Amino acid sequence: MRLLLAEDERTLSDALVTLLSHSNYSVDAVYNGQDALDYLEAGNYDCAVLDVMMPKMDGVTVLKKIRAQGITIPVLLLTAKSEIDDRVEGLDSGADDYMTKPFSTKELLARVRAMTRRMPELTDNLLKAGNVTLSRCDYTLAGPSGSMRLANKEYQMLEMMMMNPGQAISTERFLEKIWGYESDSEINVVWVNISGLRKKLASAGGNVTIKAARGIGYMLTTAEE
Repeated sequence: MRLLLAEDERTLSDALVTLLSHSNYSVDAVYNGQDALDYLEAGNYDCAVLDVMMPKMDGVTVLKKIRAQGITIPVLLLTAKSEIDDRVEGLDSGADDYMTKPFSTKELLARVRAMTRRMPELTDNLLKAGNVTLSRCDYTLAGPSGSMRLANKEYQMLEMMMMNPGQAISTERFLEKIWGYESDSEINVVWVNISGLRKKLASAGGNVTIKAARGIGYMLTTAEE
Protein backbone atom coordinates (compact mmCIF):
# COMPACT_ATOMS: atom_id res chain seq x y z
CA MET A 1 0.00 0.00 0.00
CA ARG A 2 1.41 3.37 -1.03
CA LEU A 3 1.16 6.46 1.21
CA LEU A 4 2.04 10.09 0.71
CA LEU A 5 3.40 11.89 3.77
CA ALA A 6 3.46 15.69 3.63
CA GLU A 7 5.23 17.07 6.71
CA ASP A 8 7.67 19.99 6.72
CA GLU A 9 9.40 19.06 9.98
CA ARG A 10 12.23 16.91 8.58
CA THR A 11 12.98 15.07 11.82
CA LEU A 12 9.34 14.12 12.33
CA SER A 13 8.97 13.22 8.66
CA ASP A 14 12.01 10.91 8.76
CA ALA A 15 10.70 9.21 11.90
CA LEU A 16 7.26 8.67 10.37
CA VAL A 17 8.70 7.32 7.12
CA THR A 18 10.71 4.78 9.14
CA LEU A 19 7.67 3.83 11.22
CA LEU A 20 5.36 3.41 8.24
CA SER A 21 7.96 1.54 6.18
CA HIS A 22 8.47 -0.94 9.01
CA SER A 23 4.72 -1.53 8.91
CA ASN A 24 4.93 -2.56 5.23
CA TYR A 25 3.78 0.69 3.68
CA SER A 26 5.60 2.31 0.77
CA VAL A 27 5.99 5.99 1.61
CA ASP A 28 6.81 9.06 -0.44
CA ALA A 29 7.70 12.10 1.68
CA VAL A 30 7.27 15.72 0.60
CA TYR A 31 7.84 18.86 2.63
CA ASN A 32 5.45 21.49 1.28
CA GLY A 33 1.85 21.70 0.19
CA GLN A 34 2.48 22.35 -3.49
CA ASP A 35 4.54 19.17 -3.83
CA ALA A 36 1.84 17.28 -1.94
CA LEU A 37 -0.79 18.49 -4.40
CA ASP A 38 1.38 17.64 -7.42
CA TYR A 39 2.06 14.11 -6.16
CA LEU A 40 -1.57 13.43 -5.28
CA GLU A 41 -2.81 14.72 -8.63
CA ALA A 42 -0.45 12.24 -10.31
CA GLY A 43 -2.32 9.45 -8.50
CA ASN A 44 -0.91 6.12 -7.39
CA TYR A 45 -1.61 6.56 -3.66
CA ASP A 46 -3.88 4.64 -1.32
CA CYS A 47 -3.76 7.13 1.57
CA ALA A 48 -2.28 10.52 2.48
CA VAL A 49 -1.07 12.04 5.74
CA LEU A 50 -1.00 15.84 5.47
CA ASP A 51 0.35 18.38 7.92
CA VAL A 52 -1.92 21.42 8.08
CA MET A 53 0.77 24.09 8.45
CA MET A 54 3.15 23.71 5.49
CA PRO A 55 5.07 26.10 3.21
CA LYS A 56 3.63 27.11 -0.19
CA MET A 57 0.19 25.64 0.51
CA ASP A 58 -1.47 24.50 3.73
CA GLY A 59 -2.80 20.98 4.13
CA VAL A 60 -6.47 21.98 4.23
CA THR A 61 -6.12 23.77 0.88
CA VAL A 62 -4.41 20.70 -0.59
CA LEU A 63 -7.28 18.60 0.72
CA LYS A 64 -9.95 20.87 -0.76
CA LYS A 65 -8.23 20.87 -4.15
CA ILE A 66 -7.94 17.08 -4.42
CA ARG A 67 -11.52 16.56 -3.27
CA ALA A 68 -12.68 19.06 -5.90
CA GLN A 69 -10.94 16.89 -8.49
CA GLY A 70 -12.71 13.76 -7.28
CA ILE A 71 -9.67 12.22 -5.59
CA THR A 72 -11.26 10.18 -2.82
CA ILE A 73 -8.30 8.50 -1.08
CA PRO A 74 -8.39 8.55 2.75
CA VAL A 75 -6.65 11.60 4.23
CA LEU A 76 -5.38 12.08 7.78
CA LEU A 77 -4.58 15.65 8.84
CA LEU A 78 -1.79 16.42 11.32
CA THR A 79 -1.68 19.76 13.11
CA ALA A 80 -0.44 21.58 16.16
CA LYS A 81 -3.83 23.27 16.34
CA SER A 82 -6.27 21.79 18.83
CA GLU A 83 -9.21 24.17 18.64
CA ILE A 84 -12.58 22.62 17.80
CA ASP A 85 -13.11 25.00 14.86
CA ASP A 86 -9.85 23.86 13.25
CA ARG A 87 -10.88 20.22 13.53
CA VAL A 88 -14.32 20.97 12.13
CA GLU A 89 -12.81 22.84 9.16
CA GLY A 90 -10.49 19.93 8.38
CA LEU A 91 -13.24 17.33 8.57
CA ASP A 92 -15.70 19.48 6.62
CA SER A 93 -13.04 19.91 3.93
CA GLY A 94 -13.00 16.16 3.34
CA ALA A 95 -10.52 14.77 5.86
CA ASP A 96 -11.19 11.22 7.07
CA ASP A 97 -9.42 11.76 10.38
CA TYR A 98 -7.53 14.39 12.37
CA MET A 99 -4.64 14.17 14.85
CA THR A 100 -3.17 16.90 17.03
CA LYS A 101 0.58 17.05 17.70
CA PRO A 102 2.19 15.63 19.72
CA PHE A 103 0.68 12.21 19.07
CA SER A 104 1.41 8.56 19.75
CA THR A 105 2.99 6.77 16.79
CA LYS A 106 0.99 3.64 17.69
CA GLU A 107 -2.19 5.66 17.45
CA LEU A 108 -1.12 7.10 14.09
CA LEU A 109 -0.61 3.59 12.70
CA ALA A 110 -3.96 2.48 14.10
CA ARG A 111 -5.74 5.40 12.48
CA VAL A 112 -4.07 4.79 9.10
CA ARG A 113 -5.12 1.13 9.31
CA ALA A 114 -8.67 2.11 10.24
CA MET A 115 -8.94 4.58 7.34
CA THR A 116 -7.64 2.18 4.73
CA ARG A 117 -9.86 -0.65 6.00
CA ARG A 118 -12.86 1.47 5.04
CA MET A 119 -11.80 1.40 1.39
CA PRO A 120 -14.11 -1.00 -0.49
CA GLU A 121 -11.26 -2.98 -2.04
CA LEU A 122 -9.49 -3.36 1.32
CA THR A 123 -12.27 -4.73 3.50
CA ASP A 124 -10.84 -8.26 3.68
CA ASN A 125 -7.95 -8.79 6.07
CA LEU A 126 -7.25 -12.18 4.48
CA LEU A 127 -6.63 -12.44 0.75
CA LYS A 128 -6.90 -15.84 -0.98
CA ALA A 129 -5.54 -17.30 -4.19
CA GLY A 130 -5.81 -21.02 -4.83
CA ASN A 131 -4.90 -22.78 -1.59
CA VAL A 132 -2.80 -19.96 -0.11
CA THR A 133 -3.75 -16.93 1.94
CA LEU A 134 -2.09 -13.60 2.65
CA SER A 135 -2.82 -11.85 5.94
CA ARG A 136 -2.99 -8.08 5.90
CA CYS A 137 -2.72 -8.08 9.69
CA ASP A 138 0.66 -9.75 10.10
CA TYR A 139 1.88 -9.97 6.46
CA THR A 140 1.96 -13.79 6.60
CA LEU A 141 1.72 -16.07 3.58
CA ALA A 142 0.15 -19.42 4.52
CA GLY A 143 -0.48 -22.65 2.64
CA PRO A 144 -0.82 -26.43 3.22
CA SER A 145 2.90 -26.83 3.99
CA GLY A 146 3.36 -23.93 6.38
CA SER A 147 3.43 -20.18 6.76
CA MET A 148 6.00 -17.40 6.68
CA ARG A 149 6.09 -13.64 7.14
CA LEU A 150 6.92 -11.79 3.94
CA ALA A 151 9.36 -8.93 3.59
CA ASN A 152 7.93 -5.48 2.87
CA LYS A 153 8.26 -5.40 -0.93
CA GLU A 154 7.35 -9.07 -1.37
CA TYR A 155 4.18 -8.56 0.65
CA GLN A 156 3.13 -5.51 -1.37
CA MET A 157 3.77 -7.23 -4.69
CA LEU A 158 1.81 -10.33 -3.73
CA GLU A 159 -1.00 -8.17 -2.35
CA MET A 160 -1.21 -6.31 -5.69
CA MET A 161 -1.42 -9.57 -7.63
CA MET A 162 -4.01 -11.08 -5.29
CA MET A 163 -6.13 -7.95 -5.55
CA ASN A 164 -6.01 -8.14 -9.36
CA PRO A 165 -6.71 -11.81 -10.20
CA GLY A 166 -6.19 -12.71 -13.83
CA GLN A 167 -4.63 -9.33 -14.55
CA ALA A 168 -0.99 -8.95 -15.58
CA ILE A 169 0.90 -6.25 -13.68
CA SER A 170 3.84 -4.73 -15.51
CA THR A 171 7.31 -4.30 -14.06
CA GLU A 172 6.89 -0.54 -14.46
CA ARG A 173 3.64 -0.60 -12.49
CA PHE A 174 5.30 -2.48 -9.63
CA LEU A 175 8.12 0.08 -9.60
CA GLU A 176 5.74 3.05 -9.62
CA LYS A 177 3.36 1.67 -6.99
CA ILE A 178 5.84 0.11 -4.57
CA TRP A 179 9.19 1.81 -5.09
CA GLY A 180 7.86 5.20 -6.17
CA TYR A 181 8.40 7.60 -9.06
CA GLU A 182 11.62 9.03 -7.68
CA SER A 183 13.20 5.76 -6.67
CA ASP A 184 16.52 4.94 -8.29
CA SER A 185 15.69 1.23 -8.11
CA GLU A 186 16.02 -0.66 -11.39
CA ILE A 187 13.79 -3.32 -12.87
CA ASN A 188 15.99 -6.12 -11.53
CA VAL A 189 14.61 -5.48 -8.03
CA VAL A 190 11.21 -6.59 -9.34
CA TRP A 191 12.71 -9.76 -10.81
CA VAL A 192 14.52 -10.55 -7.55
CA ASN A 193 11.33 -10.18 -5.51
CA ILE A 194 9.30 -12.22 -8.01
CA SER A 195 11.89 -15.00 -7.73
CA GLY A 196 11.68 -14.86 -3.93
CA LEU A 197 7.89 -14.99 -3.99
CA ARG A 198 7.87 -18.00 -6.31
CA LYS A 199 10.10 -19.89 -3.89
CA LYS A 200 7.96 -18.95 -0.90
CA LEU A 201 4.72 -19.93 -2.64
CA ALA A 202 6.29 -23.31 -3.40
CA SER A 203 7.58 -23.65 0.16
CA ALA A 204 4.07 -22.99 1.49
CA GLY A 205 2.77 -25.84 -0.66
CA GLY A 206 0.75 -23.49 -2.82
CA ASN A 207 -0.98 -24.56 -6.02
CA VAL A 208 -0.40 -20.95 -7.10
CA THR A 209 2.56 -19.61 -8.98
CA ILE A 210 3.55 -16.36 -10.69
CA LYS A 211 3.38 -16.47 -14.46
CA ALA A 212 5.37 -14.08 -16.61
CA ALA A 213 3.60 -12.83 -19.73
CA ARG A 214 6.32 -11.62 -22.06
CA GLY A 215 6.10 -7.90 -22.68
CA ILE A 216 3.03 -7.58 -20.45
CA GLY A 217 3.86 -8.40 -16.82
CA TYR A 218 3.22 -10.90 -14.05
CA MET A 219 0.07 -12.55 -12.75
CA LEU A 220 -0.95 -15.29 -10.33
CA THR A 221 -2.10 -18.56 -11.81
CA THR A 222 -3.31 -21.77 -10.17
CA ALA A 223 -2.14 -25.28 -11.12
CA GLU A 224 -5.28 -26.07 -13.09
CA GLU A 225 -4.68 -22.99 -15.22
